[in-house]
Order: sequence, then structure tokens, then C-alpha cells
Amino acid sequence: MSPFWIVHTARLTLSPVGGRDLPDLRALKSDPRVFAIMLGGVRNAAQTAEELAEDVIAWGRNGYGIWSIRETETRRFVGITGLEARPDGRGVALRFALDPEAQGRGMAREAAGAALRYGHEQVRLTRIVAVARDSNFGSRMVLGGIGMTECARFEQNGHEMVMYESLRAN
Repeated sequence: MSPFWIVHTARLTLSPVGGRDLPDLRALKSDPRVFAIMLGGVRNAAQTAEELAEDVIAWGRNGYGIWSIRETETRRFVGITGLEARPDGRGVALRFALDPEAQGRGMAREAAGAALRYGHEQVRLTRIVAVARDSNFGSRMVLGGIGMTECARFEQNGHEMVMYESLRAN
């Protein structure tokens, strides 16, 4: 894989997901503390493997996708972040999910901010969106903290959703 797709921050290394990440992805995506509020909900092992295959294909097709997030110093898996087209057609979306033990330490903001910059600066995406439940204060704080602004609200599966956007500076 091209090193162009690997992103380093002060504490983290973001690498496109691959087969080596499957055990970590299965643990993360089956954890209801993390994925119960994500679009599609908690995943089983087969769903996680299928999504991983789709994510690998997306990198080759689009030049962007989902990264695994690892602490640079320890190489410990802490979560995922990345960019993917929303299935509802609302645009290319920033996504992130962190292991509960990694939450509350600024890693989501660090990783999501790096993914957002990559989308604008490397892929040259004009507009990137993100969606969070109105009640998901933590995610909403991350999105605002990396400079995304609220642009719409809608209902999804009985939940009030808040959509954020980031527009590339010209």
C-alpha cells in the first residue's frame, strides 16, 4: 500500500484497514458500547469481515476509506476513522469509533481531524459531512472541535440526527 495513505499525528498512526486488523475490528464492532449507536448497529463476525473487504476495495477505488487507528508508540489498536460515501446519498462522510478504553483522551479528535484534513488536502474533496445522534454529545463535541459546522437535522430510525459539514477552503 502506498505510504501516501498512512497518516501520522502526534500520538497516532492511521493505516488503511486490512486483514491484520480483522480481530481488532471484530472486537470493536461487536461492542455495544461503541457500535450500538452507529449506522447499522452492532456487527457480527461475518458482517465485520464483509465490511473489511468492502473497505479494502474502497481504498483502491476512491483513494480514501477507513483507517485503523493505533497508538504510534505501543502499536495498540484504539479504533477506526475514515471517509466513506453515506448510503443515503448525503455525501462523503467522516466516521470514527474508538475503543471505550481509548475514549476521553482526545484521540477521536486527533484521528478524525487528520482524516478530515486528508479528505480535503489529499483527495481534494470539496465537502465532507458527518452525522451524529443529537444525544451523542461526545461525537458532536469532536465534530465541532475539528471545525465542522451543523448544517441539517433529520430523523433516522426514530432518532434525531445532526448533520455537520466541512467545506474545503479554496
